[in-house]
Amino acid sequence: MSVTVRVPAKVNVQLAVGAARPDGFHDLANVFLAVGLYDEVTVTPADELRVTCEGPDAAQVPLDRTNLAARAALALAERRGIEPAVHIHIAKDIPVAGGMAGGSADGAGALLACDRLWGTGASRAELLAICAELGSDVPFGLVGGAALGTGRGEQLTALEVGGTFHWVFAMAERGLSTPAVFREFDRLAQGRDIPEPVASPDLLEALAKGDPDALAAAVSNDLQPAALSLFPELADPLEAGRGAGALATLVSGSGPTTAFLARDAESAEKVAAALRTSGTCRSVRVAAGPVAGATVL
Repeated sequence: MSVTVRVPAKVNVQLAVGAARPDGFHDLANVFLAVGLYDEVTVTPADELRVTCEGPDAAQVPLDRTNLAARAALALAERRGIEPAVHIHIAKDIPVAGGMAGGSADGAGALLACDRLWGTGASRAELLAICAELGSDVPFGLVGGAALGTGRGEQLTALEVGGTFHWVFAMAERGLSTPAVFREFDRLAQGRDIPEPVASPDLLEALAKGDPDALAAAVSNDLQPAALSLFPELADPLEAGRGAGALATLVSGSGPTTAFLARDAESAEKVAAALRTSGTCRSVRVAAGPVAGATVL
């Protein structure tokens, strides 16, 4: 017997970042949108816990107990007094280390898959609590759709979305460390008053109406200056996407993936084609959202 769960990537349509807290984290107003790029996480009974991975950039995925999927299995097993003897196989299609929460999604997928495999009967609230312990982006991998994340991003409020939004994602030639980007944010913010992060009313209204032009006018990412400071070449795909007619361009989360909002599916393909020939990125993907969160197949 095995259980397979499909989990989506995310794009941050708003990432408002507050000042560093005493615990080192930052309060966030993080508007997540799940998009149709997926990993599949399959769990099968085994003699001991092990992780395998296939797909693009699979060689970059840790296969030890630091992997969020392994940590999710361990966390649920410990709560239930179960031996975590399971083989976790991850079929990757979400870009690795790309600011699209692929590792976090895998953690959510493994948690749901192990819950089903072991018949633990964990409530949704318990699964979300475990997700929050694993990492700030993990709960959204379970929930999907669109949501506002507050606290350090783990406290989710579902958001209404009135239509489908079309995106293009350009993958960079190298990765970018999320902790390093936050440290650079703090460095750049020295001497400035950082306002409390709040969700943009205009952005929430644009999502609810399904209006891509209004959403384009409201998207923002407070980490983008820090990402560009550490990785100045990211300005090149952003410029190429603007030149190709993208309604909005931004760094996705902490980067280094860059995201481009298009008016419709046809426009997205045009932006993608221009980016593929621009010489500014490693690869290009097209996806739409919102889509569902972790789903048992």
